Amino acid sequence: MIISLEVKLTVRLANKVALITGAGRGIGKAIALAFAREGAKVVVTSRTQAELDSVVNQVKELGSEGTAVVGDASKEADVEKVVNTALRTYGQIDILVNNVGMAYYKPLVETSVEEYDTMMNTNMRSTFLYTRYVVPHMIERRQGTIIIVSSMAGVRGFANEAVYCATKHAQMGFATALDKELRPYNIKVGTLNPGGVNTTFAIGTGRTAGDPKIAMMLDPETVAEAAVLMATAPEKARIMQIWMRPMSEAFE
Repeated sequence: MIISLEVKLTVRLANKVALITGAGRGIGKAIALAFAREGAKVVVTSRTQAELDSVVNQVKELGSEGTAVVGDASKEADVEKVVNTALRTYGQIDILVNNVGMAYYKPLVETSVEEYDTMMNTNMRSTFLYTRYVVPHMIERRQGTIIIVSSMAGVRGFANEAVYCATKHAQMGFATALDKELRPYNIKVGTLNPGGVNTTFAIGTGRTAGDPKIAMMLDPETVAEAAVLMATAPEKARIMQIWMRPMSEAFE
């Protein structure tokens, strides 16, 4: 007698479309691939075509669909182009991941006005722009999930990171207010707040390549799993904040 065992794999994001910013590498790339494994179609954007093309190729190898759109997340025209391309290609955006970000780690008195503007525009302005252009579509469909990748710097203050902390605290305030504004439309808003993550983030602007402390930080794939958790919350529940820290970092 032959017994056939059929194994059915559950893909929790089947038929969902996710738009992920800063997705050419690091946390954004890890989230794109994690979502693709769960069956989502992904639209990935950053400023570097070659990195995005590599991510899309990996998404397709996982059996999902992906589209790459180059754009500067701090420029309104680029954001409008990316969002319109996503809607034209797939007809919907179910999940928005505001992930793009950067930092200069240095004392306040050594931080220039130009560096302040760059951090604020990259971290907070981009979050505003993408959310501003995606939300009308989600309101029309009366559903959606918005995940803002903030930081533990958004809930704590750290020396030599005053401006970076300010941008991340801004994202937190933005998210908590939007939760109240958008919940009546069945739109979920939450922040993902990792501590140090082992990526190229801030290399040359406060971190040094090869620093052994970086290897002890969170892996981007670990952060991506938390994003999956937020994106797959049961219909009647929303995850508003996730705080994550590597075991090598004290909670201060």
